[in-house]
Amino acid sequence: MQVTISPGAISGTVTANPSKSAMQRAVAAALLSNGTSIIRNPGLSNDCLAALDVAGKLGAEIKRNEDHIEITSKGVQPVSPEINCGESGLGIRMFTPIAALSEKAITINGHGSLTVRPMDFFEEVLPQLDVKCATREGRLPLNIQGPLQPKNITIDGSLSSQFLTGLLMAYGAAAEDVTITVKDLKSKPYIALTLQLMQQFGVQVTEEQYEKFHFGKRQSYKAGEYTVEGDWSGAAFLLVAAAVAGKAEVHHLNTQSAQSDKAILEALEKAGAGLLPGVFTVIVEKQKLQAFDFDATDCPDLFPPLVALAANCEGTTKIIGVNRLAHKESDRGKTLQEEFGKMGIVIDLHGDEMLVHGGTGIKGAVVSSHNDHRIAMACAVAALTADAPVVIEDAEAINKSYPEFYDHLEKLGGIVKKQGTASLTH
Repeated sequence: MQVTISPGAISGTVTANPSKSAMQRAVAAALLSNGTSIIRNPGLSNDCLAALDVAGKLGAEIKRNEDHIEITSKGVQPVSPEINCGESGLGIRMFTPIAALSEKAITINGHGSLTVRPMDFFEEVLPQLDVKCATREGRLPLNIQGPLQPKNITIDGSLSSQFLTGLLMAYGAAAEDVTITVKDLKSKPYIALTLQLMQQFGVQVTEEQYEKFHFGKRQSYKAGEYTVEGDWSGAAFLLVAAAVAGKAEVHHLNTQSAQSDKAILEALEKAGAGLLPGVFTVIVEKQKLQAFDFDATDCPDLFPPLVALAANCEGTTKIIGVNRLAHKESDRGKTLQEEFGKMGIVIDLHGDEMLVHGGTGIKGAVVSSHNDHRIAMACAVAALTADAPVVIEDAEAINKSYPEFYDHLEKLGGIVKKQGTASLTH
């Protein structure tokens, strides 16, 4: 599908879409609970739907209502020999240790970019917990057989905070007097979100500087109600759009959130945008923008909106954390360099550093999303201040995390033309 975004100012109010990070964790916690949990303001992006499907295959009963989802569970009791995590990196890394709580043999699969992402760390760690585990030369499908036995274990946190999320959640259902020790943890805020959610469902973890996670007496998850907060990762694009092309008020954003991508506020402030954060709303207004330095190691998903922001700033912006980008939906550092290059923005990559040369003017062009939701959104934001329309190919990639994105841009006055809309979900 093609989407054409024409240059123009934006203005208005919009409600942020639900956080897929929080939604997927809530689905996992509800699966691990005994009883019926209610998830309000549920996310229905592709990744969230995949999480619900996995929970169903692992024994939960899912009932979708208009404004909430009911998940009834008795813990992990697989009803299918295979689960499919779609294209969700969090889904596969989180649900694998959880699925391993069962003694049944399970095949774990995915599609799209997930089929080429490395999975060999499962083979390194899970056998230490008595889980049989085999991949196809470090790739999917993944075959496991538990039950997982929680033990004292040390893992490399630079591999994936998402895998640590899965281990923490699985341990929460079965561990007694054991400690997970983590070396070199990246994305600490995402682990804070995991611990926050586990606590909401009745499981406490003692954490020491994000290096040691101790489980005391045996605990169990308790079914309950959870309201999914707005998604800072998706909202970052709307906030940047306002900073470069007008003014917007984005509701349902918790400025006290544990989501790491709320760091977009810090970047906007450094760039000189007009900023008025409330408790559950953020107002951003265009002002003269200057280049900034920003470390995105703990929030790598912010790279695409940061590049769209930097392209509109006078001078050269430096963003640290490029090494976190290779195994995303696309190799994001190179993809951003290529697609923004088509729009006349020069991006240099030096090891872990990205330099964005802004203030040179964005040009209309035909760009590709590379089937990467965040690349599609970054190009759409850049189009607002281009000298001519920008055509985005494979624009439906946004369905992975933020199906309403183009609609929200239109609601703020963006000029959006869709061609071949059959494949876009609403």
